[in-house]
Amino acid sequence: MKSVCGLDVHKDSVYLCILSEFGELIEKVFGVLTYQLEEMRDLMLHHHVVEVSMESTSVYWIPIWRVLSPHFKLNLANPYFIKQLPGRKSDVKDAQWIAECTMKELIRGSFVPPETIQQLRQYDRRIFDLNEEIVRKLSKLDAVLQRCNIRLSNYVSNVDSKSYKAVVRAISQGITDPEELVKLIHGRIIKHHGMDVITASLKGVVSLAEIDMISQLRDELDMAEAHKEKCQARMLEICEREFPEELKRLQTIPGIKERAATSLIAEIGTDMNKFETANHLASWSGLKPRNDESNKKIKSRSITHGNVYLRKTIIECAWAASRTKGCFFSRFSYHQTQVRKKNKMKVLVAVARKMLIAVWHVLHDNTIYIDFTTDRKTSRTKG
Repeated sequence: MKSVCGLDVHKDSVYLCILSEFGELIEKVFGVLTYQLEEMRDLMLHHHVVEVSMESTSVYWIPIWRVLSPHFKLNLANPYFIKQLPGRKSDVKDAQWIAECTMKELIRGSFVPPETIQQLRQYDRRIFDLNEEIVRKLSKLDAVLQRCNIRLSNYVSNVDSKSYKAVVRAISQGITDPEELVKLIHGRIIKHHGMDVITASLKGVVSLAEIDMISQLRDELDMAEAHKEKCQARMLEICEREFPEELKRLQTIPGIKERAATSLIAEIGTDMNKFETANHLASWSGLKPRNDESNKKIKSRSITHGNVYLRKTIIECAWAASRTKGCFFSRFSYHQTQVRKKNKMKVLVAVARKMLIAVWHVLHDNTIYIDFTTDRKTSRTKG
């Protein structure tokens, strides 16, 4: 007798509904502590449940998935997809509706990577969070310097430059004399703006409170940088141990280096059988234009929602690839922006999509990247 189960997952409770092929219905509410999840698992095993579906509710589904995955076929369903299925959703409970959809094989499971890739994802997304924190701390640090009327940020390329950091370190140690601080500025900056201008930008009124604030913010920045380096080192260690060949092959694509390669592996894994074609991967990442056309009128061609972290990584790679001399991506970018006068940002998204297609083929075909040239004809072999 086939039985399926639907789970409505919340922060502090899980609503369970077991549905047999003969229409028998079992409903029960469980807590989310480990022993309570094990009791729920035992109940499902007792009723011969073979398939379980649940909604991807924040991160609350992850511990439930870990407890149930060795025993059942699991489906992680997009809540939006379930709500689009026709039915009397207002008259049935969520878990019962999920169980009915599972019984009728209407649930299409989302991509859930294996445990190793999930560990890589934790490190990768921690790095994204740390990058945002570093940007925020740098902004606060510059605000403190502006309060002291130290205007160095007006004359350096960015507040993360070596000269700027050296000046901040000196001020945090109590050195406020502009004649001493100007010695820490790179000669090219002084040559470009003039010694008098740079010296004047370093003259301000710095109190003890501001020195303490600058010192604390600098310590927080150093800690965030150290944590970021530790996460990246751990990601590289896992990739070199588990996916050494894939890591090397991804770096043959222009614009993709070590950090980007580890991030791509963390977000999409190395098994491309999860994505039937390269277009499926592009759609999953949100880089595929939406199909919004009615009465022969195109309403929108903006990209869709998808994996935000993957999209950020591949678009950063597209920036680098569009500036790499002699590769297809830079030639494509130049032709679209300079010859056809297309919008730079839209072209960048197109380059990112083409790069993601290349990533799929490199991982799927176990091959290195071969740059496209007009004088090289490609041939397809049947097989």
